Amino acid sequence: MSAAGRPVTVVTGASRGIGAATAVRLAAAGHAVVVNHRRSPADAETVARRVRAAGGRCLVVAADVTREDDVDRLFADAAAELGPVTGLVNNAGATLHVGDLADTPVAVVRSVIDVNLVGPVLCVRAAARVLSTRHGGPGGAIVNVSSSAATLGAPHEYVHYAAAKAGVDALTVGLAKELADDGIRVNAVAPGLVRTGIHADAGDPGRLGRVVARIPAGRPGEPEEPAAAIAWLLGPEASYVTGAVLRVAGGL
Repeated sequence: MSAAGRPVTVVTGASRGIGAATAVRLAAAGHAVVVNHRRSPADAETVARRVRAAGGRCLVVAADVTREDDVDRLFADAAAELGPVTGLVNNAGATLHVGDLADTPVAVVRSVIDVNLVGPVLCVRAAARVLSTRHGGPGGAIVNVSSSAATLGAPHEYVHYAAAKAGVDALTVGLAKELADDGIRVNAVAPGLVRTGIHADAGDPGRLGRVVARIPAGRPGEPEEPAAAIAWLLGPEASYVTGAVLRVAGGL
């Protein structure tokens, strides 16, 4: 816990979308929050102001989650500024491209797998080291942000992204068992189609409108909806929940 006895939670990819909504939600729930971004300092500072307005202490850290040294620095800076880290939200992700796998450049495939699978692996590895009660840590909780694509496959859109997110689900289940004796719970939230900038970043800003008919709930999700699930999984009400993948996808 932090000096004030509050949880200290690192949120990767927190400068916008689900990460930003999660950071603000956690601040309102009493967390000190580390707002991580890769190269969006202005957006990250905007989120930091919202976190502070919600009552949370906040630190903004620029770090690339696909780089081991950056990840180690992210956690070191968090502990130095806010106190021992008690939680991680593994949110950073990207699709980068929409289309058949055969038409997707290999460089894009590698980048997508790096940010959506290698990055989460590096982050949970670092979190396990600092949270583990067996190694003097405070214990805590990890929530990985997966995707409904992990089970749907995302054909003709981004099967490589879906494959990476399926890896995140497996990572969640395995680590939940591996870290149970270390006082660490590990869960995942799998959002469906959510109103964020990820679609425009992949070159398809109109995607939500085009595919909304697929969603049984009849609408896209808002970032605050998966954020609420993430906050619950990090909190004391979920103390007996580990190894779960909670789908927040409007029925997809």
